[in-house]
Amino acid sequence: MKTVAVTGGIGSGKSAVTAFLSSRGIPVYDSDSRTKLLYDTDPALVPELEALFGVPLRGEDGRLDRKKLSYIIFSDPGALAALEAVVHPLVRSDFLSWRERRESPLVVIESAIILSKPLFSDLIDKVVFVDAPEEVRLQRAVSRDGADPEAVLARMRAQRFDLSRVDMIIRNDGSLEDLYRSVGHAFRYLFDEDLLYLQS
Repeated sequence: MKTVAVTGGIGSGKSAVTAFLSSRGIPVYDSDSRTKLLYDTDPALVPELEALFGVPLRGEDGRLDRKKLSYIIFSDPGALAALEAVVHPLVRSDFLSWRERRESPLVVIESAIILSKPLFSDLIDKVVFVDAPEEVRLQRAVSRDGADPEAVLARMRAQRFDLSRVDMIIRNDGSLEDLYRSVGHAFRYLFDEDLLYLQS
Protein backbone atom coordinates (compact mmCIF):
# COMPACT_ATOMS: atom_id res chain seq x y z
CA MET A 1 0.00 0.00 0.00
CA LYS A 2 1.28 3.46 -0.94
CA THR A 3 0.54 6.64 0.98
CA VAL A 4 0.29 10.09 -0.61
CA ALA A 5 0.25 13.33 1.35
CA VAL A 6 -1.87 16.07 -0.19
CA THR A 7 -0.82 19.43 1.19
CA GLY A 8 -0.87 23.13 0.34
CA GLY A 9 -1.62 26.55 1.75
CA ILE A 10 -4.87 28.11 2.89
CA GLY A 11 -7.37 28.30 0.03
CA SER A 12 -5.24 26.24 -2.34
CA GLY A 13 -7.89 23.57 -2.87
CA LYS A 14 -6.58 20.58 -0.91
CA SER A 15 -10.09 19.55 0.05
CA ALA A 16 -11.32 19.76 -3.54
CA VAL A 17 -8.50 17.46 -4.60
CA THR A 18 -9.13 14.92 -1.85
CA ALA A 19 -12.90 15.04 -2.44
CA PHE A 20 -12.27 14.09 -6.07
CA LEU A 21 -9.92 11.27 -5.07
CA SER A 22 -12.43 10.00 -2.53
CA SER A 23 -15.18 10.03 -5.17
CA ARG A 24 -12.98 7.75 -7.26
CA GLY A 25 -12.61 5.23 -4.45
CA ILE A 26 -9.29 6.30 -2.92
CA PRO A 27 -9.45 6.34 0.91
CA VAL A 28 -8.68 9.80 2.35
CA TYR A 29 -7.59 10.54 5.91
CA ASP A 30 -8.51 14.15 6.76
CA SER A 31 -6.04 15.12 9.48
CA ASP A 32 -8.04 18.11 10.72
CA SER A 33 -11.32 16.27 11.21
CA ARG A 34 -9.63 13.20 12.68
CA THR A 35 -7.72 15.37 15.18
CA LYS A 36 -10.97 17.04 16.25
CA LEU A 37 -12.49 13.59 16.68
CA LEU A 38 -9.59 12.57 18.92
CA TYR A 39 -10.22 15.61 21.13
CA ASP A 40 -13.80 14.44 21.56
CA THR A 41 -13.29 10.69 21.90
CA ASP A 42 -9.91 10.04 23.56
CA PRO A 43 -10.75 10.09 27.29
CA ALA A 44 -7.19 10.87 28.37
CA LEU A 45 -6.34 13.64 25.92
CA VAL A 46 -8.13 16.68 27.35
CA PRO A 47 -7.15 15.89 30.97
CA GLU A 48 -3.54 15.57 29.80
CA LEU A 49 -3.74 18.98 28.13
CA GLU A 50 -5.30 20.49 31.25
CA ALA A 51 -2.39 19.16 33.29
CA LEU A 52 0.07 20.43 30.68
CA PHE A 53 -1.26 23.99 30.61
CA GLY A 54 -2.46 24.14 34.21
CA VAL A 55 -5.98 25.35 33.42
CA PRO A 56 -9.39 23.72 32.89
CA LEU A 57 -10.13 23.28 29.19
CA ARG A 58 -13.55 21.65 29.24
CA GLY A 59 -16.84 23.40 28.68
CA GLU A 60 -20.14 22.69 30.43
CA ASP A 61 -20.71 19.72 28.13
CA GLY A 62 -17.46 18.15 29.27
CA ARG A 63 -15.83 18.53 25.86
CA LEU A 64 -12.78 20.53 24.89
CA ASP A 65 -13.32 24.29 24.78
CA ARG A 66 -11.52 24.87 21.48
CA LYS A 67 -11.67 28.66 21.75
CA LYS A 68 -9.91 28.56 25.10
CA LEU A 69 -7.24 26.22 23.77
CA SER A 70 -6.75 28.46 20.72
CA TYR A 71 -6.28 31.49 22.98
CA ILE A 72 -3.57 29.66 24.94
CA ILE A 73 -1.76 28.62 21.78
CA PHE A 74 -1.77 32.07 20.20
CA SER A 75 -0.79 33.89 23.40
CA ASP A 76 2.18 31.65 24.24
CA PRO A 77 4.85 30.95 21.56
CA GLY A 78 5.83 27.66 23.20
CA ALA A 79 2.31 26.38 23.73
CA LEU A 80 1.79 25.15 20.16
CA ALA A 81 4.92 23.00 20.27
CA ALA A 82 3.86 21.60 23.65
CA LEU A 83 0.40 20.81 22.29
CA GLU A 84 1.77 19.12 19.18
CA ALA A 85 4.12 16.99 21.28
CA VAL A 86 1.04 15.48 22.92
CA VAL A 87 -1.41 15.40 20.01
CA HIS A 88 0.72 14.45 17.00
CA PRO A 89 1.78 11.02 18.28
CA LEU A 90 -1.92 10.26 18.80
CA VAL A 91 -2.70 11.39 15.26
CA ARG A 92 0.11 9.23 13.91
CA SER A 93 -1.22 6.18 15.77
CA ASP A 94 -4.76 6.94 14.62
CA PHE A 95 -3.61 7.21 11.00
CA LEU A 96 -1.70 3.94 11.17
CA SER A 97 -4.72 2.17 12.64
CA TRP A 98 -6.97 3.72 9.99
CA ARG A 99 -4.59 2.74 7.18
CA GLU A 100 -4.38 -0.87 8.36
CA ARG A 101 -8.15 -1.18 7.95
CA ARG A 102 -8.18 0.05 4.35
CA GLU A 103 -8.24 -2.41 1.45
CA SER A 104 -6.69 -0.27 -1.24
CA PRO A 105 -3.33 -0.08 -3.06
CA LEU A 106 -3.27 3.65 -2.25
CA VAL A 107 -4.40 5.93 0.56
CA VAL A 108 -4.19 9.70 0.93
CA ILE A 109 -3.56 11.83 4.00
CA GLU A 110 -4.63 15.48 3.74
CA SER A 111 -2.61 17.83 5.94
CA ALA A 112 -1.45 21.44 5.67
CA ILE A 113 1.48 20.95 8.04
CA ILE A 114 2.79 17.50 7.25
CA LEU A 115 5.93 18.70 5.42
CA SER A 116 7.17 20.42 8.56
CA LYS A 117 6.51 17.47 10.89
CA PRO A 118 9.30 14.84 10.83
CA LEU A 119 7.15 12.50 12.94
CA PHE A 120 5.12 11.70 9.81
CA SER A 121 7.93 11.57 7.23
CA ASP A 122 8.40 7.81 7.23
CA LEU A 123 4.68 7.25 6.55
CA ILE A 124 4.64 9.02 3.20
CA ASP A 125 5.64 7.64 -0.22
CA LYS A 126 4.76 10.72 -2.30
CA VAL A 127 3.83 14.34 -1.64
CA VAL A 128 1.41 16.29 -3.84
CA PHE A 129 1.32 20.06 -3.33
CA VAL A 130 -1.80 21.99 -4.35
CA ASP A 131 -1.13 25.61 -5.27
CA ALA A 132 -2.86 28.72 -6.62
CA PRO A 133 -2.05 32.43 -6.87
CA GLU A 134 -2.20 34.31 -3.58
CA GLU A 135 -5.14 36.47 -4.65
CA VAL A 136 -7.16 33.42 -5.67
CA ARG A 137 -6.41 31.64 -2.41
CA LEU A 138 -7.34 34.74 -0.41
CA GLN A 139 -10.67 35.12 -2.19
CA ARG A 140 -11.52 31.45 -1.64
CA ALA A 141 -10.63 31.52 2.04
CA VAL A 142 -12.55 34.72 2.75
CA SER A 143 -15.61 33.48 0.86
CA ARG A 144 -15.49 30.10 2.59
CA ASP A 145 -14.86 31.24 6.18
CA GLY A 146 -16.25 34.78 6.20
CA ALA A 147 -13.00 35.84 7.86
CA ASP A 148 -11.23 39.19 7.82
CA PRO A 149 -9.08 39.39 4.65
CA GLU A 150 -6.10 40.88 6.49
CA ALA A 151 -6.17 38.12 9.10
CA VAL A 152 -6.38 35.44 6.41
CA LEU A 153 -3.54 37.03 4.46
CA ALA A 154 -1.36 37.11 7.57
CA ARG A 155 -2.01 33.39 8.16
CA MET A 156 -1.29 32.60 4.51
CA ARG A 157 2.03 34.41 4.54
CA ALA A 158 3.05 32.73 7.79
CA GLN A 159 2.81 29.30 6.18
CA ARG A 160 6.08 27.77 4.96
CA PHE A 161 6.52 24.71 2.77
CA ASP A 162 9.65 22.75 1.91
CA LEU A 163 9.02 22.23 -1.79
CA SER A 164 12.17 20.13 -2.12
CA ARG A 165 10.13 17.27 -0.61
CA VAL A 166 7.27 17.65 -3.09
CA ASP A 167 6.90 15.08 -5.87
CA MET A 168 4.17 16.85 -7.86
CA ILE A 169 2.60 20.32 -7.88
CA ILE A 170 -1.02 20.69 -8.96
CA ARG A 171 -1.98 24.18 -10.06
CA ASN A 172 -5.54 25.04 -9.04
CA ASP A 173 -6.43 28.35 -10.68
CA GLY A 174 -9.07 27.22 -13.19
CA SER A 175 -12.35 25.33 -13.14
CA LEU A 176 -13.10 22.22 -11.13
CA GLU A 177 -12.98 20.23 -14.34
CA ASP A 178 -9.47 21.56 -15.00
CA LEU A 179 -8.47 20.60 -11.45
CA TYR A 180 -9.84 17.08 -11.75
CA ARG A 181 -7.97 16.53 -15.01
CA SER A 182 -4.76 17.77 -13.39
CA VAL A 183 -5.25 15.46 -10.42
CA GLY A 184 -5.83 12.48 -12.69
CA HIS A 185 -2.74 13.26 -14.77
CA ALA A 186 -0.59 13.82 -11.67
CA PHE A 187 -1.56 10.62 -9.91
CA ARG A 188 -1.31 8.49 -13.02
CA TYR A 189 2.17 9.92 -13.62
CA LEU A 190 3.19 9.08 -10.07
CA PHE A 191 1.67 5.60 -9.88
CA ASP A 192 0.98 4.38 -13.42
CA GLU A 193 -1.14 1.23 -13.53
CA ASP A 194 -2.24 1.45 -9.89
CA LEU A 195 -4.61 4.29 -10.72
CA LEU A 196 -6.45 3.32 -13.87
CA TYR A 197 -9.72 4.33 -12.19
CA LEU A 198 -8.55 7.95 -12.35
CA GLN A 199 -8.82 7.94 -16.12
CA SER A 200 -10.88 10.94 -17.23
